[in-house]
Amino acid sequence: MAMEFDTLIVGGTVVDGTGRPRYPADIGLRDGRIDRIGCLTASTARERIDATGMIVAPGFIDSHTHDDTALLNTPCMIEKVSQGVTTVVAGNCGISIAPAALPGAPPPPLDLIGDAAAYRFPSMGDYLDRLDRIPAATNSVMLVGHSSLRASLMSNLDRAAGESELAEMKALLAVAMEQGAVGLSTGLAYQPARGAPQSEIVELAKVVQAHRGLYATHMRDEADDVLLSIQEAVETSRAADIPMVISHHKILGKCNHGLSSTSLAAISHAAKTQKLAIDVYPYIASSTVLKRDRVVQSNKVMITWSESMPDARGRFLSDIAADLACSEDDAIDRLQPAGAIYFVLSEEDVRRILQWPDAMIGSDGLPQDEFPHPRLWGSFPRVLGHYARDVGLFPLEEAVRKMTSLPARIFGLVDRGRINVGSWADIVIFDAANVRDVATFTDPMQPSEGIGMVLVNGDCVWNGTAVTGSTPGRALRRQNLSIPFE
Repeated sequence: MAMEFDTLIVGGTVVDGTGRPRYPADIGLRDGRIDRIGCLTASTARERIDATGMIVAPGFIDSHTHDDTALLNTPCMIEKVSQGVTTVVAGNCGISIAPAALPGAPPPPLDLIGDAAAYRFPSMGDYLDRLDRIPAATNSVMLVGHSSLRASLMSNLDRAAGESELAEMKALLAVAMEQGAVGLSTGLAYQPARGAPQSEIVELAKVVQAHRGLYATHMRDEADDVLLSIQEAVETSRAADIPMVISHHKILGKCNHGLSSTSLAAISHAAKTQKLAIDVYPYIASSTVLKRDRVVQSNKVMITWSESMPDARGRFLSDIAADLACSEDDAIDRLQPAGAIYFVLSEEDVRRILQWPDAMIGSDGLPQDEFPHPRLWGSFPRVLGHYARDVGLFPLEEAVRKMTSLPARIFGLVDRGRINVGSWADIVIFDAANVRDVATFTDPMQPSEGIGMVLVNGDCVWNGTAVTGSTPGRALRRQNLSIPFE
């Protein structure tokens, strides 16, 4: 007898991703999609999954990642699928592995995702075709990094692009969009892009607008001048008439704690007249390359990697300086090039930003780090367990919406982010009462608890305790997406 479904999930409680109340239902999957929802206990299937006592939700969409090289080098994507993540958005903060043809070693922060050998894809098409041939466990969406464009085409990054250089960047960006990139990202706080005036970004954003893409920005400043940076970002997206995402919105620096009420008011005002969203990670510490100005703003600093002092990873800067019998300032120089975790945010600001209606969850994890920030492994269960269940910041249904239908809408992911008939079967089954992040700052590479089976395009990639080895993820190209402009 022919089986009615490929997979049947029975006995679970559906949280469909829209924010609506949960409801009991079985789900039948066929050909990688959700085929039926209802009472299906009498139906037949090749595989039957008992979800009794569990939540069945759309797979989570990590709206802000640096997974460009991880998708190639560790395609099982354990740090993501073990959290229930089924789709990642990469190429953020102006840093993308493609299109790039770097003349030498990648300048910081481009080295966060790999060395010179990693930047081997001169076109976005080359990179996406590679993912088609050797897929990862998760789906992927790619942004084009502004800093990657600059580093590929400019010998001096401390200035605005010249007329011919800007023309080359625009042409390279246009081709990348035609080949499937979803938009442009900037990292204006970093040295490779600091010299770029707003006019340069507007011109590039107009290219993206012509291809119906979006603009994601790591703003020029997230500390003392955060409000001016929001204004610049808003003006840039408005001038290009393009939807925008403010990346990992946060308030840096002890003297600025509490300013999120003002920053969110400015963002909310702008969102009344233009398409605008933000992403946020659920921690009070940030992480990037080791920067002197960020150290000054922080309560404490932990080193995540150091080329000159490999044994420094996982140690606090203050302890390293003491061992070296030098100042922290001197220790910074001796550690370079390096990465760090900065305890620089306030819990009040993190909670307020998480609650903003169009705040997506993005891990901003750095998989290349030898001793990474725990957000790489724990962001999504931390929202579900700590902030939704334990703190009561918002209902579980709202937490799931921020991880599913909201980013699906912002990035135009057609037939993903909801439990609907016809949607792709990106599904996570989890225990709402016990889901929690386990990764910590001192032991960061730990799978979370309470995440059961995770399916991508109908195939199981996480069985509740381990990756399955299946890699059914797809490189999602702009031509098959539908970013909302109206």
